[in-house]
Amino acid sequence: MPPVPPRQLPAATGQDADLMQAARKLEATFLSEMLKSMQFDGAAGPFGSGPGSDQFSSFLRDAQAEKMVAAGGIGIAESLFHAMKARTDD
Repeated sequence: MPPVPPRQLPAATGQDADLMQAARKLEATFLSEMLKSMQFDGAAGPFGSGPGSDQFSSFLRDAQAEKMVAAGGIGIAESLFHAMKARTDD
């Protein structure tokens, strides 16, 4: 099965750009937490199990989540954007 191409949202300006940025940050935070919960208990991550490994692992998760959102995400940012935009238009 071929990969699904990422959906690109239209370029936003002004307040819409701010709303989209906030929505993308929320989606990235959500995805980072999901990646965190996917780790197996007791398994050493890519940074081993020594001091500081938790901190470096969180940097990696955050970067992965941001890349996922930049590639189109899973649709949370788009839904949040439309919900927030509807509230600001009222």
